[in-house]
Amino acid sequence: MIALLRGEVALRRPDHVVVLCGGVGYRATVSSETLRHVPPVGEQVSLHAHLIAREDALTLYGFHSEQERDLFLMLLSVQAVGPKLAIAVLCGGHPRDLTAAIAAGDAARFKSVPGIGKRTAERIIVELREKVGIEAGETEPIVARRAEDPLTLARDGLLELGFGATEAERLLDGATGKTAEELIAHALRASRAA
Repeated sequence: MIALLRGEVALRRPDHVVVLCGGVGYRATVSSETLRHVPPVGEQVSLHAHLIAREDALTLYGFHSEQERDLFLMLLSVQAVGPKLAIAVLCGGHPRDLTAAIAAGDAARFKSVPGIGKRTAERIIVELREKVGIEAGETEPIVARRAEDPLTLARDGLLELGFGATEAERLLDGATGKTAEELIAHALRASRAA
């Protein structure tokens, strides 16, 4: 899994950048929010990354912050939201503002994104509201702390391995283990047994 890119900016385009790491150029699709933080060509950059493997392509996505990457992964868990649409949502502002809009139930904010209609905007709110909400007494959205959860890490790991979101949830349902690695191992054994 590619989790971080650190190297020289070789190319900067409106929807992607190429980062030169150890002599290899990695093309990463980015949101306009991330692009604002990418320095000019020739300078050094660090991007959090997520690789999506499909039968016909490997697509790398780059993010300025872990919070943006986490929000991208959460958006992918919403039915009818694919990587392109998730990136379009992230172009709508800072991850903190987007999570606040989800927590507040601001569907209009998401309807303004090209490709998102009323039903998808409402689905984003309904499916992600609890995940990004701020718990009583906390000042930091849950999305900023979610990377510490072994179950979330295991789910993300299964998505990286090519399992669908629904299948990953099913395989992890009732899984035992204290670490993400143990949970993934349990899920892989369950998938072989099925």
